[in-house]
Amino acid sequence: MKQHLVKIKSIKHVTHDVLQIVTERPQMYNFTPGQATEIAINKDGWTDEKRPFTFTSLPENDFLEFIIKTYPAHKGVTNELLQLGKNDELILHDVFGAIEYKGEGVFIAGGAGVTPYICIFRYLQSKNETGGNKLIFANKTKDDIILALEFKELLGENFINILSDELTDEFAHGQIDEEFLKENIAGFDQQYYICGPPPMMEAIQKQLTMLGIDKNSITTEKI
Repeated sequence: MKQHLVKIKSIKHVTHDVLQIVTERPQMYNFTPGQATEIAINKDGWTDEKRPFTFTSLPENDFLEFIIKTYPAHKGVTNELLQLGKNDELILHDVFGAIEYKGEGVFIAGGAGVTPYICIFRYLQSKNETGGNKLIFANKTKDDIILALEFKELLGENFINILSDELTDEFAHGQIDEEFLKENIAGFDQQYYICGPPPMMEAIQKQLTMLGIDKNSITTEKI
């Protein structure tokens, strides 16, 4: 497995617990929208602690960007990322990923599960091919919504949010269930993409199947 050492060019918060990290891009290091890599931190005690993170920059950019949800209480890799700054180094590994754009449809995400879709939607926008794609995004609170303004600009009314832990006039409240899906999807002849916590992905896949969606039209990140 080849490793690539890259320096951080910038690092900042995009929500209260989500970082945007921009790094150098190694030569001949290619990916397609939706793919990811394993990242470790080039610091004593952390070089073997690899975690998967999705590319959110475009394939043609001369830098790499990652949008990463942090969990300080876990005292793990994401907490250590919070301690880093410009010119600190990360170790990148091979590129992988199961989320791949297969055509227009409905993207369903829970929390940080939205990250594979960021690159996909940015790529589609760069080609003026956003079309009728729709994003259904589940979070706990309004403050947890990653890149809310960008998604609103990209998708307009096709950016649909639901919050489990906060009541607002702006967004639906509760969980993504069969009834919510029926209200927000139209037509079986399209693609469905699911990414989020494994229990959520399993539940939504079952709900879509119950609604008559062909399992071959459903793409999920590997559980």
